[in-house]
Amino acid sequence: METKLLGTKKDMGLLYLENGDVVPFTTVVLSVWPEKELAIGQKIKLKGVSKGRGFSGVMKRWGHKGGPATHGQSDRQRAIGSTGPSTPGRVFKGLKMPGHFGNASITVPGSKIVGLEKEKLEIKVLGGVPGARRSKVQVEILT
Repeated sequence: METKLLGTKKDMGLLYLENGDVVPFTTVVLSVWPEKELAIGQKIKLKGVSKGRGFSGVMKRWGHKGGPATHGQSDRQRAIGSTGPSTPGRVFKGLKMPGHFGNASITVPGSKIVGLEKEKLEIKVLGGVPGARRSKVQVEILT
């Protein structure tokens, strides 16, 4: 049985281990401490809403390289480029084009707990958590 909790993304930091490894973590503040005991290394699933970036071009949204800055290019450095062949004379579905970017529900299924602070109702999660600071996150403790 899974336990679902509501939390808030607080901040990010680095955890320095005795063997010299550096582990990036994100602090999540829980609304209540779960009845089920938490442990370091336990798997959790995180759900949140990614940062919204509005209407974005192909370079920001899809990581396209862009056109050359010289050799006759005057204003097409960040343009989409070709949209496909002339036959069948249409644009195929699913082509990576400019549009709304971000502000989408994201699930991170295999996160691990790397630190616990029961007094502050905080857990430290390995890696990143979707959303901006102070955004709501759903934490699902997996068994």
